[in-house]
Amino acid sequence: MKTATLTIRLDKDLDRLLTKASKKSRKNRSEIAREALKRQLRLEQFEELRKRIMPFAEARGLLTDEDIFSQIS
Repeated sequence: MKTATLTIRLDKDLDRLLTKASKKSRKNRSEIAREALKRQLRLEQFEELRKRIMPFAEARGLLTDEDIFSQIS
């Protein structure tokens, strides 16, 4: 698997939180950063899909998450 390198600057607070999370989880800082970036990108992808689907859901009377959950449970 070919990988790429990304260099980012962290302020002191974020650096401290990352170090603390690394020690607590016993994962290295890069692994935590990769997982966080992956989660954020997937969340943004989900939100974009949700925006595209909402007009279709609204046309069927599904206006809230609760409306959708009631249909699938």
